[in-house]
Amino acid sequence: TYYNEHCIVLNKDHIPMKISKKTFENLLAFVDLFPHYFIGSNADLPIVGGSILSHDHYQGGNYTFAMAKAPIERTYHIKGFEDIAVGRVKWPMSTIRISSSDKKRLTELAVRILEKWRNYSDETVDILSQTEGIEHNTITPIARMQEDKYEIDLVLRNNRTTKKYPLGIFHPHSEVHHIKKENIGLIEVMGLAVLPARLQVELVKLEQALIRKTVDVSNDEILAKHADWYKILYKKYAGNIDKNNITDIVKSEVGKIFLQVLTHAGVFKRDEKGVGAFEKFIATL
Repeated sequence: TYYNEHCIVLNKDHIPMKISKKTFENLLAFVDLFPHYFIGSNADLPIVGGSILSHDHYQGGNYTFAMAKAPIERTYHIKGFEDIAVGRVKWPMSTIRISSSDKKRLTELAVRILEKWRNYSDETVDILSQTEGIEHNTITPIARMQEDKYEIDLVLRNNRTTKKYPLGIFHPHSEVHHIKKENIGLIEVMGLAVLPARLQVELVKLEQALIRKTVDVSNDEILAKHADWYKILYKKYAGNIDKNNITDIVKSEVGKIFLQVLTHAGVFKRDEKGVGAFEKFIATL
């Protein structure tokens, strides 16, 4: 129901999920068999994946996500891996894209990046690899074929929590919880919002309130959670809304909230400080 030919690939053995060299080998072996599919894995830590961690599995399908179309904004040459194309993807979540026609070499570089990231800390951007012996860094990997080359997107994840962000520093923050509070898993990482079913009722009611030009919905039990957002929409669109355009307007505005969600989940923000910190990590490779 998410997208065309959504599939789940299950390990026949009941073993926990773990991102490792074997993960990359499995993903690339899968696209050999199904070159028209992508295949990926949720992260192997709580908070940073929408996943059942107790059973090893992947998700794939015959679908091209926005992330796959996102361009490379900077390329790199990794010492010892000069034969592999490496780039930083223009995407809200911090993503390194590597590609090659050599599966073995691609796997070796993916493992290098995973191992470096697992042990990487940068307090200036709230990234600590572990606290009190608990690991925080992992990767959400996605593999696909692009023409005759294997391509892997490595999305850097961190699940640390603080008093300010008890659900996760790199998790949807409270100001977007009216739309999305749940963990950000593989499908959302790639740009498709999996949103709570309650919105089917809430957004219709919100549209009706906008058409009626209701000024404030904070006393409405169902819409109260959206009250601050509603004020913004009312101010922005009052006078330009009718029953013909309201649904498209609300969908577009929900999309903008989802972009914020992905930005919150990105470990290196897309500002000068964040990009500089991302470059610092890539330099360690």
